[in-house]
Formats: sequence, C-alpha cells, structure tokens
Amino acid sequence: MFALAWSTLRARKGGFIGAFVALFCAAALVTACGALLETGIRGGIPTERYAGTPVVVTADQNLHWTKHKKGKEKDKAKPLTERAWLAADTADRLRGIPGVAAVVPELTFPATVFTAGGTPLDGPDGGPSWGHAWDSAVLTPFSLSAGQAPRAADEVVLDAGLAARAGLGVGARVTVQSTGAPAVYRVSGLATPAGKPELTRQSALFFAAPEAARLAAHPGQVAALGIRLAPGADSAEVAGHIRTTLRGTGAQVRTGDDRGPAEFLDARKARVTLVSLGGAMAGTSLLVAILVVSGTFALSLQQRRREVALLRAVGATPKQIRRMVGLEALLVGLAASAVGTFAGLGLARWIYARFVAVGAMPRTLDLTLSPFPLLAAVLTTTLAGWAAARISARRPARIRPTEALADAAVETPRLGVVRTLLGVLLAVGYAVLVLVVRVLHTDAAATPVTFLSVVLAAGAIALLGPLLARAATAVLAVPMRLVSPVAGRLAASNNRARAQRTAAVVTPLALAVAMSSTILFAQTTVAHAADEQVAAGSRADYVVASAGPGVPRSAVDAVRAVPGVTAAAEVVHTTVRTGADKFPAQGVTAAGIDRVLDLKTTEGRLADLSDTTVAVSKEVQRLKHVHPGDPLVVTLGDGTKVPLTVAAVYERGLGFGDLTMSRDLVAAHVDNPLAAQVLVVADSPRAVLDAAVRAVPGMRVLDRAEVDAVRKDQQSTQAQINYVAMGLIIAFTAIAVVNTLVMATAARSREFALMRLVGMTRRQILRMVRWETLMTALVAIALGTAVAWATLSAYATGMTGSGTPSIPLLGYAAIVAAGAALALASTALPARLALRTRPADAIGTKE
Repeated sequence: MFALAWSTLRARKGGFIGAFVALFCAAALVTACGALLETGIRGGIPTERYAGTPVVVTADQNLHWTKHKKGKEKDKAKPLTERAWLAADTADRLRGIPGVAAVVPELTFPATVFTAGGTPLDGPDGGPSWGHAWDSAVLTPFSLSAGQAPRAADEVVLDAGLAARAGLGVGARVTVQSTGAPAVYRVSGLATPAGKPELTRQSALFFAAPEAARLAAHPGQVAALGIRLAPGADSAEVAGHIRTTLRGTGAQVRTGDDRGPAEFLDARKARVTLVSLGGAMAGTSLLVAILVVSGTFALSLQQRRREVALLRAVGATPKQIRRMVGLEALLVGLAASAVGTFAGLGLARWIYARFVAVGAMPRTLDLTLSPFPLLAAVLTTTLAGWAAARISARRPARIRPTEALADAAVETPRLGVVRTLLGVLLAVGYAVLVLVVRVLHTDAAATPVTFLSVVLAAGAIALLGPLLARAATAVLAVPMRLVSPVAGRLAASNNRARAQRTAAVVTPLALAVAMSSTILFAQTTVAHAADEQVAAGSRADYVVASAGPGVPRSAVDAVRAVPGVTAAAEVVHTTVRTGADKFPAQGVTAAGIDRVLDLKTTEGRLADLSDTTVAVSKEVQRLKHVHPGDPLVVTLGDGTKVPLTVAAVYERGLGFGDLTMSRDLVAAHVDNPLAAQVLVVADSPRAVLDAAVRAVPGMRVLDRAEVDAVRKDQQSTQAQINYVAMGLIIAFTAIAVVNTLVMATAARSREFALMRLVGMTRRQILRMVRWETLMTALVAIALGTAVAWATLSAYATGMTGSGTPSIPLLGYAAIVAAGAALALASTALPARLALRTRPADAIGTKE
C-alpha cells in the first residue's frame, strides 16, 4: 500500500501541490503561534540591573485568591499591575544570616531626562528609564568612569549610554522629571556597568540617598533588597536560609534567571498576556487549518474520482482506498510540515518584532524558540491532513464497484446523512456561541468566543456547502441569464451541476470575508462606542497633557491659578481587581468631579466621591451586585486591598473605565503617580493656559479635537496588536482561497477542451469562467457577510449594549473588493493556461 501511495504521489505531483501548500501554511502558522505561546510560558527575562547580585528579595508581585469549584478549593495567582513594595526593616532580619556580607536596599522609580529643547529621552530602543539611589549601584555593579558620586540633593550620576544620547558630560545641567515636578540637577558623574560599555535595556539615573527616597515617594519601603554574599558562600544555601527567615511574610527570594522578572515587571506581565493571546491564536489557527486542509483534500479527491472509481471497479476494498489516501496525506503532510515549521520560525520572529514595535511586548522579554513548537506543528498538521484525507475518502471508498465509474462521471446530488448531521450540529453550535457572546461584557472573554463562532460557521458552510451552493445558484441563475444569455446560462448550469466543487471554493472565501470583517469591525465597534461615551461624558474645554511621564502638581496649580478656570481635575489611570475580576479604572480629583465629567450616573451621586468611596460602572454592578451604600473591597494595582463604599453607579464605563476613585487614593498605589491628563473647564483663552504651563517641560494644552486625535492614535496602536495576531489567519485563509480556486480551475482542462471541440471559442470559455467565479464570489461574500453581521451584532450587544456594530463602509468595501479580486485573479490565470493546450491534446491527457 505504501508503494501504491508513493507511486501516486510521483505520478500526480501537480494534483498534490494544493494539499502541500495548505499543509505548509498550516505548519508555519501553528509553529509561529506555538513559539509565542512558549515565550509566554517560559520566555527569558535576563537580568541587567541585578547582574552582580546573586540573591534578590522583593515583595510578592502576585495577587492570590482562592477559587471554589465543585466543592474544591484551588489557589489562583495573577501578576500585579503595579510594583508591590517591601518593608525597609526587612533588611534588619537578613543581616545576621550566615553567608550574607551585605544587604543593599534598592529604590526604583520613574526618572526621565529632558533635552534642552524639552523632549523626553526614553531608554535604549524605547526602554524604561529608572531612578535609583547611588548606594545601590553596587548591585550591577556600576563603576564611575568620570566624575564623582552624588552628594548633594541637586546632583545626579547618569549611566554612560544615557549621557551619550543626551550629549551630556560631567558638570552639565540636566532637567529630570520623576514622581513630581521637573527639577534641574548637576551631572556629578558618569557610570558604566561592569563588563560592558552601557546598559542595553534601560536607562539608569543615580541620586543621593535622601533625594532618591524623596523621589521614590514610598517612605519606609524599598523596591527590593540585594544580597551580597561573603567570600565562598553558596547562593542557593543562603537563599534557603533567607526563605526560612522570611517565611509567612509573603516576600519572594529570587536567584538566577528568576531575578529578571523582579527587575522588568512589564515583561513578566507580558508573559501572561502572551499566553492568552498565543493560546487564542494557536487554537483559532488550528481550527482554521483543519477546515482549510479538509476542503483542499476533498477537492483533490473530487478531481481523482475516475482514478478511485477504477480502483474500486478492479477490486480495491474501501479499507484499502482509505489506507492509500491516508498514506498519501501522511507523506505530503510530513514533507510540507517539515518545510513549513522552519518558515514558521521566521514568522514567529516577525510577529515578535511587530509586537515590540506596537508596544504589545517589551524588548526585555526574549523570544523563546525550541524544538517543541516545531514538533507540535509537524504532529498536528500531519494528523490534520491524514484525518481530512480519510474523511474525504469515506464516500468514494464505500461506493459499490458497479456504481463507481458512473458515480465518477456524474456528481451525486445528495449529501450523506452523517455529513448533513455534522453540518447542522455546527450550525447549532454557532447559534449557541452567538447567544453566549451577547452576554459577555469584557473583551478578554468575548473575543476568543467570537472568533471560534466564526470558525464553527465556516465549518457548517463547508459541510452544507453543496446545498447552499445549489440554492444560491438557483436564485442567481435568473439575473445571470438575463445579463449574459450564453455565458451566464452556462456558468449557472456548471455551478449547479458541480455544487461540491462550488462549495469547496465558497468555504475558504466565506471564511476570509467573515474572519476579516469580524477582526476589523470588532475593533471599530468598541472604539466607536468608547468615543461616543467620551464625547458625551467629557465636559472639559481643554486637556493638559505631557510629552514626558505625566503632569506634575505644580503645573496643575498653575492652571488653577489662571483667571476663568473653574475646575481642573487630575486623572490617573490604573487597573484594579475586585475579587478575581480585573477592571480598568481611573483616579480623578474628587473636588468638582461632576463639573468635568458626566459619567451618566444611574444611581447615587458622583459628587460623593472621596478617598473612602468608589463609583462603579453597570458592568461592575452586574458582576458584584452592589448599589450605592454597599461595601466593595478593591485590590489596587500594587496589591493593597482597600474597603470602599459605593457612591454611584454609571453607564459610561467603556469610555472612562469601570471604576472611578479618588486621584489621591490611586496615585499612592501606582508606579507613576503623575496625572496622565488634567481636565480643565475654563472661560480663559487657550493662549493663557499655554503661558501658565510653559515653564514646565513637555506640557501641552489640547482642545477637544486634538484630544480626539490622540485617542484615535492610541486606539490604532491597540488595534494593531489584534491585527498582527489575527491578520496571519486572514492571510492563511486568503492563501487557501487562491489555492482552492487554482486547483479547481486547473483541473478543468479536459472540460475546456471538450467545450472547444464542440464549437466554443476561448473568449466564450473565459467569459463563462468569469461568470462562474462572480457567482461563487457573490455566494461566498453573502454567506461571509451574514456570519460576520450576526457575530458582530452579538459582540456589540455584549460589549456596548447596542446590537448595531460599527462597520465603516470603505473598510467593508475593501474586504469585498479584495475577495472578489482574489477569486477572479485565481481563476483567470489557470483558465488561460489551460486553454493554451490544443483541444485534441488536452482531451486525451490523463486526469
């Protein structure tokens, strides 16, 4: 049987190109998704700041809770969204431990250098810029390459790389903004990390210890404790003693590779995001791959009906046919996946670079590549191909030998019972998922279910495709015959007679239209609803923003002192949890909040907001069953749990966050306490406000139009993450469309030759093919649009409360035009090539 399968592959190389391409793309896609998933699970975060410190002690950077399910308790943990700080007196408990030579307190806080022109400087390649106390420079270790250590409050030491980018030397004056107002410091020295000329993942500024403590704004706390070992001490043994000493305090003792996550908290949080994103991509990719590969093999076997019929007629058993087809699929799958996995590694690197470029992933999280994604891709795609081929061969293998040749000549009009039942089940599954999406109100929950529902709908179309194709062709046949009496009539007759071939083409094209529309317009739906809420809820005439780390209190006071300013509210953004549920939140200046914001309060009063109260959205109310006056425990970004009282319930949570708290309460528990923006209500001209904040570097006064433009830029950046992630699946389905159409058209050379022998010209045949393609594209676009509309309507209902999605006409027109252009191009070229052969030669060629 192996020899027969191998002989078939050698003799029919062209017939297996389509299957090879489909499996190649599937393997590449699964490999890339697997690499991202593995990076999220165990991606490397190499240490840089703590390179000379074998043991590091930090506070617990996880939020823990117990989940009750089916009478069992299970401990759960998620990374905090802000840094948790450690009590400074913890150092006193560690100094007497054997093997500990020194315990060095570490302070880490935002610190940004401004150029002479007022432009903020980020770290290398857009990395973070942190401030520290000079006493902790030994943790890297840093050594002075010029100047001296900072002694006075107005002195600072810069790392050599930062100084070079800023064009600064010893004695220069530099403006630095940290957690307060920008201040001018004198560069007292330049520092170089041991073993390399400069830092590559961050910038470091070192202040005198009292000034660093003031800027860190966490009195009595430290970001970490670095443990310097005595000569000959074993780091693992010392770490064990420290764990014993600190047992029950929640402190974390880190050694080796575990030091990196303590240094780069954003990379650690990105791991969690990447696991969910990579898992969603991998699952969706695999389902799409199975669907596409199944369709490709089904079409390939349709084109081999005569061959299979002949084998059955000469005595081949159904089991032998299935084994032969399965072995063919295994051989093609192994060859395609072996090549596709290496292409997938390059694809993974490209995705990683794009994620870093759009800010979805920090450069401090290294891409992890190992043999596991390659092996998984080879296994899954090969098995998918084998299963698809076996399923596709089921009916040809079971037909009776006496009917085999006749069945090969005429396509059976009815579907099998099993196929029909599976198609109906998938359609019912799609309907159920659409109903589920309607009640999901968070993007993290709704998006995976939304994409899965589209795949189920495409599966139902694939299985019930012949029935749908015949029905749609019957509807379109009348206008086609009126427009083109000859070519249109032939096209309608061909599509109806070869409904299975038409369905094989419709499925990937409908999937491409549905998936593209869902991915693109889910973003526009949420963005449009959020924009409407912000536009309706913001009462501010102007917004003060910063090109640097934030708006300091000094700038806010300057704005409030301007005549005609009636309100100026600071806004700080964060993410909080209530129980296990995570919500975006904002901290707003409590005094006069109702003058700058209209959150569309339905219960309570927003004016009652204080340091002990919280306003919640309808979504939080629905999940937590709270009303004004009820208690609500909120876990802030750094893990601090605060009992608050619900003051109000509002509707505009999509635009302003699901929880609104006092600015002072939020600012005390975030890494950057500076206001992201200041909402200003004023009768004063904009020029007066500009003059008031001009002395503060990086400040900008924006009107409403400029604020909207900034919001759209931020939304575009966020949307690019999903576009990059799911755009690959769109590309895969587009390749499947081209692949299927080329296969279907190229296999019709005998049919075209017969038409030419009975008197049709090349031009008439090409016109007929174009009409066939147009009919097929119309059916696919209609089905894809119907699936996308139903899915997006459910998504919009759950996310925005409105059942009408936001679909830009130009965007939809571009999808339709691209789908139609792909279809026409993929049939025109193969048809022209097939018509180059003389009819007498083509009619005698082997199938």
